[in-house]
Amino acid sequence: MQLTPNSVLILLLVTMLSGCSSPPSRYSIKQDHAPKHEVDVSKIPNAVPRVEPKSKYGNPKTYVVRGKRYRVMDSATGYRQKGIASWYGKKFHGHRTSSGEPYNMYAMTAAHKNLPLPSYVHVTNTSNGRSVIVRVNDRGPFHDNRIIDLSYAAAKKLDITPTGTGSVEIRVIDPRQQHRKTRVSAIDSFKKKPESPQTKSKQVYLQVGAFSQRNNADELRIQLAGLLSSGNINTGYNVENKLYRVRIGPLNTREEASQIAAKLSQAGIAQTKIVHD
Repeated sequence: MQLTPNSVLILLLVTMLSGCSSPPSRYSIKQDHAPKHEVDVSKIPNAVPRVEPKSKYGNPKTYVVRGKRYRVMDSATGYRQKGIASWYGKKFHGHRTSSGEPYNMYAMTAAHKNLPLPSYVHVTNTSNGRSVIVRVNDRGPFHDNRIIDLSYAAAKKLDITPTGTGSVEIRVIDPRQQHRKTRVSAIDSFKKKPESPQTKSKQVYLQVGAFSQRNNADELRIQLAGLLSSGNINTGYNVENKLYRVRIGPLNTREEASQIAAKLSQAGIAQTKIVHD
């Protein structure tokens, strides 16, 4: 069949319209990147571990991505892993995660291939000692040499945004154990009788927070328990000021208190003070 000039023009128009009607990509941004404005991540608190049911989405026994099958863990209690962390940002911001929640690059979240959703993980940058606590609510990263994909905020706290990746160690936090420790320690603290001025000796403490609500103090205790491998974390009520104080101690010296304060500052907890009591 011989095509006339008019027929050729019609075919070209049809082809162009067909191309315009193709379904749009899920992501409007081709290349992922950080937000254009500066973000003060020191004001973004770590995720606070709490007991949650498994998500209705993102927890199949197995799933397949790019021809490879991955298995979701039934339980992550005691799970530790070392490897490379990456991060994801603006391209995915606001889009649905594997758990069904929208991704927020300013929240302390992460993606993992095998952990149950949600899970709480303590992540340490092995190069500089910085650490964060994140809530795993997504799947990824699907690269053989990477173990976790951090939100932009979490990655910046760990100082891996400039290079894109970093060596980390991750440790799963069991919220049930953290809450049991908190309840027992808090009860013991409130049962203690005040000492008389004659018998009471001055001891060194690092005060991390003071709250009018006990729940806020308990949440901070849980967060500190995930950050510190040792140390006595006390919650006590100050009758005079009507505040629940969260303190670490008693400590041996002010130098020890300063070292703990520096570690907490790297994790984003900067409002601490050394007290003698």
